[in-house]
Amino acid sequence: MTVPEERVEYFKDGTVRARGQMLDGLLSGYWEWFRKDGVRMRSGYFELGAQVGTWTTYDKHGAVYKVTTMKPKGTPRA
Repeated sequence: MTVPEERVEYFKDGTVRARGQMLDGLLSGYWEWFRKDGVRMRSGYFELGAQVGTWTTYDKHGAVYKVTTMKPKGTPRA
């Protein structure tokens, strides 16, 4: 059984750009991205490298701006 490993990506200035988990080289589980000032920009879940479930986009102050539900690949759009 493969265990997910924590992953942190950084901007050139050393601040956190993104953090989440990788499993077998693919984004997995909960991930979040940040602006250079540290305010969260977007968050959501991955399964086998694909976005799934509810994804949240935040405004420049960190307040919820938009919530999107991702459909699995191959699902017809209504």
